[in-house]
Amino acid sequence: MIVVQDREFELLRDHRDCFNEEEFSSKYIDELFDKYDYITGDYSAGLLRLKGFYHNDKEKNYKYIPDYIMNSCAYGCAFYIVRRVKGDENRE
Repeated sequence: MIVVQDREFELLRDHRDCFNEEEFSSKYIDELFDKYDYITGDYSAGLLRLKGFYHNDKEKNYKYIPDYIMNSCAYGCAFYIVRRVKGDENRE
């Protein structure tokens, strides 16, 4: 279990063992990411980039995460996927 700004997440995938809780916490902006059910973090040139996905949405559905990684991330990059734990009272 990962706790960032009183929000709980579960690490679903950690490709190339890249997840760093301090970096995730520093990049996590609640106003931007609180609305998402899943967040993908990927590294390119040593920089972390976060992208949010919904559980039920046509265009930003979590089922498109593999497509996002293949088409929008650097080839072979390290990445991770976290899922917001249900029952998070801070979620709007």
